[in-house]
Amino acid sequence: MDAALALIGEDLKNVELQFKKDLESDVPLIRKVGEYVLSSGGKRIRPALVLLAAKLCGYSGNRSVPLASVVEFIHTATLLHDDVVDNANLRRGLASANTLWGNEASVLVGDFLFSKSFSLMVADGDLRILKVLAGATTIIAEGEVLQLVVTSDLDITVERFIEVVRSKTAILLSAACEVGAILGGATPELQQAVADYGMELGIAFQLMDDTLDYTANEEQFGKSIGHDLEEGKITLPLIHTLQCCTPAERDIIAAVVDKEELSDDDFASVFSLVHRYGGIEHTVAAARERVARCKEHLEKFPASPVREAMAELADYVVTRVK
Repeated sequence: MDAALALIGEDLKNVELQFKKDLESDVPLIRKVGEYVLSSGGKRIRPALVLLAAKLCGYSGNRSVPLASVVEFIHTATLLHDDVVDNANLRRGLASANTLWGNEASVLVGDFLFSKSFSLMVADGDLRILKVLAGATTIIAEGEVLQLVVTSDLDITVERFIEVVRSKTAILLSAACEVGAILGGATPELQQAVADYGMELGIAFQLMDDTLDYTANEEQFGKSIGHDLEEGKITLPLIHTLQCCTPAERDIIAAVVDKEELSDDDFASVFSLVHRYGGIEHTVAAARERVARCKEHLEKFPASPVREAMAELADYVVTRVK
């Protein structure tokens, strides 16, 4: 992240200030919950992508900071809703908003952030950007429902799983990049290239995130370890394991996934199988392949410090767990 921060560090500080401005409301709870979630950490990768893509495409105006804030608002709204759906009690190492203020407040503040995002997009006045971000939020909602449909499905294919990842996670990173390209007046070909870069980056990011459910400690991960498994989310480490294990071992996994609450022994039995069959290594390799594709898309742009920073940002995704 260092190269990226050297280029956009000041702009990112201004994005933080923009958050506070955009959270203005006559309802104190909105500001309290919104500021809590927005200030609870995170690398600001999505707003960073708006800023970097804009610079990559030659933009130097003052619209990139407000639009970067809009993208983070959309992301934060999805986090608030996700934690309610997933019954999560931790987010980035802190108590989740729904734990502190309840599900109702989390959902409603998430709704406010979505609504505010669209109000800010309309104020910006660029119909192309509104179309990109409106399309992304629709796909995110579809991805959430799709993930619900495939919960606990031991027969989920890799292709179906990647479809969920594209919709639920990667689309917003892709849209962030595309917003920057639109600001920079990129050609349709270059706009597509930078959007594809964001899509591959988003997939790689989620794949690495999925390995953490099986490898990290809670302080490192920032949320409960094994939570995905307990929620019946069948991610790539487990999909690979299911494809390689014996029928008897598959039955063990199925029994664990079907349980409402998991014991330490349940976690251990699945974790040991995932590690035995190389589920983590397989997933990391898949993430590295996506990062390589990221860099291929960047090669359509002339060499520059911004292009190099975006390539390094892609590398960061597969090293951030170390």
